[in-house]
Amino acid sequence: MPKETGKKVIARNRKARHDYLIEDTWEAGLVLSGTEVKSLREGRASLTDGFALIFQNEAWLEGVYIPEYAQGTWTNHTARRRRKLLLHRDEILRLSQKVKESGRTLIPLELYFDGSRVKVEIALAKGKREWDKRQALREAQDKREAERAIKSKQFL
Repeated sequence: MPKETGKKVIARNRKARHDYLIEDTWEAGLVLSGTEVKSLREGRASLTDGFALIFQNEAWLEGVYIPEYAQGTWTNHTARRRRKLLLHRDEILRLSQKVKESGRTLIPLELYFDGSRVKVEIALAKGKREWDKRQALREAQDKREAERAIKSKQFL
């Protein structure tokens, strides 16, 4: 049986790019149980309340919702349990130093299959203030309007 290739996205945290200023991103593996992987293969997960933290020189992902597997029995997993992130030690140390700076946090941006392995893209982010969010929305709307104007001129 041939191995799967490519990246199959399971879930995206679209709100993260609106609420946070993304400074840097990392790809990390996840330690999962069998029923979690089966549930993810059905394409069911939510990253909206998720965050990552460094605890005792290990990276952990919390608040990510992976629903229980429908055909699972007593071996089923808890939907919002703490999951270990697989990163190199030097990456974890670098992340822990950056998170200690004021206002920075680690958030998951994307959960996906890379071949047969589940990966998560985590970002070092700084929370945006309310006016930053409004400014970003205004800039995106102005850009869309400018593109529409250029497009309409091309069709004349």
